[in-house]
Amino acid sequence: MADSLSYKATTIKDSFLQDKDEQLILEEPLSMRIEGNAYAVVMRTPGDEINHAAGFFLSEGLVSHPDDFTTIGYCTEDGVNVVTATLKPQRRKKVENLLDRRGFVSQTSCGICGKELIKDIHQIVQPVSQALHISYQDLGDCVKRLTDQQSLYHSTHGAHAALILDSQLMPLAFAEDVGRHNALDKAIGQAFMHSQLQQSRLAVLSSRISYELVQKAARARLEMIVALSRPTSLAVDLAAQLKMTLVVRRRNGLVTVFCGKNRIL
Repeated sequence: MADSLSYKATTIKDSFLQDKDEQLILEEPLSMRIEGNAYAVVMRTPGDEINHAAGFFLSEGLVSHPDDFTTIGYCTEDGVNVVTATLKPQRRKKVENLLDRRGFVSQTSCGICGKELIKDIHQIVQPVSQALHISYQDLGDCVKRLTDQQSLYHSTHGAHAALILDSQLMPLAFAEDVGRHNALDKAIGQAFMHSQLQQSRLAVLSSRISYELVQKAARARLEMIVALSRPTSLAVDLAAQLKMTLVVRRRNGLVTVFCGKNRIL
């Protein structure tokens, strides 16, 4: 499945114009339905739809284990971008309030919408464990592993990426997407659907860290986020309450730890 297309463009440098082909990342809507009802529509880069939806439903608190799904499938008919999922009866009963709610917790486009949404988030996330410790030097290796795999970014300069690592800093899952939320959902979904979340310990992100990304990482029980851009204030507040570590590691080697510095050796 294509994840980019070639477009005609004109470059301008020192008053010289040059026509050339440029690769642009694809962006298309994906509808997610659960228990027969529409739940969310996200703008994303095509590919990895099952894992994307699984990671999204995990972050929303609708599932906690792959076995919570009775079915999850993606319609492959041309022009139809829909993932549908059904839950086992015992899980459906447990999350009835979430299924009945209008909208969804991960407000990926408009940001946070009031105190009620913050309350919703705190109901589905819990403080993470304190098992991970890595060195300052390891942070640079984590970022390099992310950037080395960003083939879609290198061709389009328009993709975000997320990498999931275990406690030994071995890669478990990787994804790229036009949306930073989608990239993390896809990577978490890969680990989730392959029953590897137990080993997952940290996420490396190409983007800034928003509160939604902290929420998603916490639902996956990740202890640390390493990113290339600064977090928002609400992201730090939420991560601190969840005992997570937020680190920004610039390409020039500068490291800034915003919370959870006890995990950095």
